[in-house]
Amino acid sequence: MIRPDTFVFDNSYAAELEGFYVPWQGESAPEPRIVHLNRDLAAELLLDPDALASESGAAILAGSEAPEGAAPLAQAYAGHQFGRFSPELGDGRALLIGELIDRHGVRRDLHLKGSGRTPFSRGGDGKAVLSPVLREYLIGEAMHALGVPTTRALAAVTTGEQVMREGLEPGAVLARVAASHLRVGTFEFFAAREEPEKVRRLADYAIRRHFPELADADDRYLGMFRAVRDRQAATVARWMSVGFVHGVMNTDNMAISGETLDYGPCAFIDGYDPAAVFSSIDRQGRYAYGNQPAIAQWNLARLVETLLPLIDPDDSARAVELATAELEAFQPIYQDFWLKRMSAKLGFDRTEGDDLDLVNELLQAMDGQDVDFTALFRRLADGVRGDPGAARALFNNPTAFDTWLDRWLARLAREDESAVSRAAAMDRVNPVYIPRNHKVQEALDAATDSDLEPFRRLLTVLARPFDRREGLDEYEDRAPDGFGPYRTFCGT
Repeated sequence: MIRPDTFVFDNSYAAELEGFYVPWQGESAPEPRIVHLNRDLAAELLLDPDALASESGAAILAGSEAPEGAAPLAQAYAGHQFGRFSPELGDGRALLIGELIDRHGVRRDLHLKGSGRTPFSRGGDGKAVLSPVLREYLIGEAMHALGVPTTRALAAVTTGEQVMREGLEPGAVLARVAASHLRVGTFEFFAAREEPEKVRRLADYAIRRHFPELADADDRYLGMFRAVRDRQAATVARWMSVGFVHGVMNTDNMAISGETLDYGPCAFIDGYDPAAVFSSIDRQGRYAYGNQPAIAQWNLARLVETLLPLIDPDDSARAVELATAELEAFQPIYQDFWLKRMSAKLGFDRTEGDDLDLVNELLQAMDGQDVDFTALFRRLADGVRGDPGAARALFNNPTAFDTWLDRWLARLAREDESAVSRAAAMDRVNPVYIPRNHKVQEALDAATDSDLEPFRRLLTVLARPFDRREGLDEYEDRAPDGFGPYRTFCGT
């Protein structure tokens, strides 16, 4: 049996927010087995990796057993899905097992996806299958290595049963770690039920957990919204800077913590395209790559609506006025975060007045030419070293790029840094390796056929995205011509 002291829980959500969840136990898995364990993350959580890798550890991470001190529960939340409000969603195939304090003193949720039906399952089976579990594991760990705020994968576990999807597939559970699972949709759930005191309790809990510096502030609820806004702006700016498309930016997938939450139909762009959509269900392009900043602001509007009675209980017009001003500040704040990210990618040490125009002109030069987004920014460092040919070769028609190149080099010349140190700085922020869609799919297909080596190798490559290594050219290249349009599905 796994040692009781392997888990030391401190379950504030269960203790402080009764009525916000349903206590629940995961379904029994006939033969749970660890497919991949994140030993480094386990150590960060002060857990024993060897104990987690045992049979009993696999049963716990599959949801079959609750370790001592756990308080497994299904959280209640609502959400706007593709713009339409669903008043009751909740953890339909997931459980919050408990909270751990990591070695840095940070509180982290331990959460299972695919552990069986709950009262929120709405007719679903509550299960997950191996391929989407491994997708979330891969993408979440890749995002972490890229410096994007994200949930993390502790383990992928097979359950020993076959689950019907398009056909029979191996059942699986993802053990996920997050700063919390508080969502915009959590606030919407209680606001829609006209339970303002529960919204207040939830907001007070969120402030204690994520924004303790606001606890004694007179405007703490507006301050909480401001802090969530800023975190979301920073996170989406990082998405955009690495070419990430979330794919399903519903309000129930938007974490108050600012972490990227849920990796169902996500993907990375190969060729630059603001209209890029990979999700099979996003037929109108609502969550296209270029729409993500505006959608983040739309989701934040849904959050601040729930907080209006708290912002000024006595003057609703004033509450709306204050909230609107903070909401409208999102775009300039986002643009500032995004410009800083893009400036670093272009090698600028400081920001000058025409830098935004320079960034936009490069994107305009790329638009419609299917230019490899990741490769271009990485190759620009060669331009600093005196060889712009590799970047230029990515364009079908480099005329606009050539004009931009002259302006960019002139801009760099106004700074004092040497070419060697500038190019090295650019290499530290422009990845060589991202989860190329064809390599992700190759790894998932192989895993479904019981071959986990491509998954493990890809995971190893993505753990060091900025360091070019010998023998890994295939992970650097974009999809071959025969790969075709890529479509992803909401599997987890």
